[in-house]
Amino acid sequence: MRHAVAGLMLALALLAAACGGDSAERPAGRSLTLWIGENQPERLRATRENVADFVRRTGIRVRLVALGDDELASKVAAARRTRTLPDVMQVGMADAHAYVRDGVLDADAAQQTVNELGEETFSARALSLLTSEGRVTAVPSDGWGQLLIYRRDLFAAAGLGVPVTIADVERAARRLNRDRRAGITLATTAGDGFTAETFEHVALASGCQLVDDEGAVSLTSPGCRDAFARYARLARRYSPGGRQDVERTRDIYFAGRAAMIFWSPFLLDAMAGLRDEAVPTCPECRRDPAYLARNSGLVGPLIGPDGEPAQYGNLSTWGITAGDDVASAQRLVKYLMSDGYLRWLALSPQGKYPVRTGVPGDLERYVRGWAALESGVERRAPLRRFYSTASIDSLGEGARSFRRWAFEVGEASLLGMLTERQPITRALAAAIAGDITPDEAARRSQQAVERLRPPG
Repeated sequence: MRHAVAGLMLALALLAAACGGDSAERPAGRSLTLWIGENQPERLRATRENVADFVRRTGIRVRLVALGDDELASKVAAARRTRTLPDVMQVGMADAHAYVRDGVLDADAAQQTVNELGEETFSARALSLLTSEGRVTAVPSDGWGQLLIYRRDLFAAAGLGVPVTIADVERAARRLNRDRRAGITLATTAGDGFTAETFEHVALASGCQLVDDEGAVSLTSPGCRDAFARYARLARRYSPGGRQDVERTRDIYFAGRAAMIFWSPFLLDAMAGLRDEAVPTCPECRRDPAYLARNSGLVGPLIGPDGEPAQYGNLSTWGITAGDDVASAQRLVKYLMSDGYLRWLALSPQGKYPVRTGVPGDLERYVRGWAALESGVERRAPLRRFYSTASIDSLGEGARSFRRWAFEVGEASLLGMLTERQPITRALAAAIAGDITPDEAARRSQQAVERLRPPG
């Protein structure tokens, strides 16, 4: 019944828009296409309701299209051939840079939108990561930083403190790798984006950069060789072994068979027992489904060799295409970043920290609103019910201050090429399997990246 009501509300909103009204407020005949990467049924329903409010307010019809994982590149390529690109699309930060370079996105329109919303209302870090040639490539919406999630109860029993460096992580993994429980579970699959994210997080914490300050590929630097070696040791000596991907790492930690896991904050609602799709199965979880959430600590940035915090993260953005009705597209993006913003963040608050923190005159409005949002699917509750204040605060710190390979030296397009071909994760997986040494993995990665790099 709930689905039917939501569908009826959207249909009525669209009908009302099509039937006219004050033409100054409801421009008859205008329509937009919006692509989003949120294809789970509950998130799609909520987005339809959110967009229906925009339709009701403006009279601009919106066709909403949900894309599955890894569909964006092929859909954009096909739409370019047929001249059917959407007006607005949800894209990651690397894609935003690539699509501006390729003429798909309109950076001027994105920058004008940010200016009109108030540049001071956005995270400076988010804007800097998306800026190219003095303009943002897309409008930053929300972000997340990679987490080390660890069993506080097991650490306390072993007399271990909070791991704050990657060396601490390895020491704890060695100490806790016993009694049929692995010290850590982490991604090991070749050619996989999840492995790429996890390795970049470890690499950043090891002082490893993809490109150095002089513009040279630097994967054979001492910090990078150390990152390859440490990652291979963690996976070979202290993890459960075998193929460890998104689902298997989660299931291992949820079963209580690992003391630590590297994962994104999107894990947090399921770990609290709020989703039926992924349920904690540890022995203690039978009596308390939220046991792991209550007994896990969250570490965002790890301290690197230079003493500075380092953390992988990602931004979700709204890209405005170079289409026929840029003004209406900007109007939709401004709605999604203002009146519709908290409803958008509510799709998955644990992984959608607001990088537009507020509005002129109240720069913390959306941060406060985010803190009150409920996570989960079949059951909903605020994250603060299960996680400490320090843990929740670390989510915001991660979204505001994370680092990324290549972006800070103007090489974001190179990272996009790596995402497509994944040469680094393939070499890393070979080192984990023992087919090559970690130093050889670093050399192979260096050579592969240099071959991919465009001339000039």
